[in-house]
Amino acid sequence: MKKVLVTTDLSKNAKAGLRFAIQLATQIPVELTFFYSYHLMKPTSWSDAAFASFKKSEATKNQKKLHQYVNLIYKNKGEVPKKIKYVVKEAIMADSAIREHALQNNFDYICLSTRGAGYFKKILGTTTSSLINFSTVPVIAVPHNYRTKSIKKLLYFTDLTHLDKELEKVVAFAHPLGAEVKLLHFNYPFEASGKKSNLDETLKKYQKSSIDLRLIDCNSTDSLIAKINKYSALLKPSLLIMFTKQNRSFVEKIFYGSKSESYSFSAKIPLLVFNKTA
Repeated sequence: MKKVLVTTDLSKNAKAGLRFAIQLATQIPVELTFFYSYHLMKPTSWSDAAFASFKKSEATKNQKKLHQYVNLIYKNKGEVPKKIKYVVKEAIMADSAIREHALQNNFDYICLSTRGAGYFKKILGTTTSSLINFSTVPVIAVPHNYRTKSIKKLLYFTDLTHLDKELEKVVAFAHPLGAEVKLLHFNYPFEASGKKSNLDETLKKYQKSSIDLRLIDCNSTDSLIAKINKYSALLKPSLLIMFTKQNRSFVEKIFYGSKSESYSFSAKIPLLVFNKTA
């Protein structure tokens, strides 16, 4: 059974990630763990004992808040909670706490809502972009305005590099859902032909899977994000899947950004991001 760590800050915008995870659990056997991270500042006038007592009471209070928050979403969806857990953790950095908990407890996916960010927040990082850039556990970023629907169609954007290994992960996600995979690749002028040489051979391994190949010729000056948005609107997938390269330099991350990270700030459909170098 797959394990999904569903993170929240208990806000209205964070509900979308929970709705997606709950929908996923209605289609396949999934164990959901709802995770809330918060930070407490110790007043300088407090003793260690007083602060320890305060931390204990806050942990109890936040555990109750998380229960109420999650149960209300289940109630509004008309679903009954099954195989779920609740975790609250006090930590300075939410993204680090999420990554650590997901890794130590062998989660298959991290799921959270994203509501976009301005230019400076993109550079400094948000929880979503941090997880996409550094998490070895795949991340599902769900737009804050997501409305629940059955997960039936997956749009997998690929540069054809390491296609065999990537497609194996995509199919492993799609197969239990009975979802169709639309494989999307943009053909650029002067693109190395070697990338496409093994395409047919790779696809033969997955003949029993429902994979629809879309190779699109395009101009090199076109915006990649614009093209992805265009075909997302055209094909209407339930989920977009991308792989991101995490071992880039700090300068590259700031000035060029990951394609998947950039997309997550303007996402209109949920985005599943795998670590390309994992």
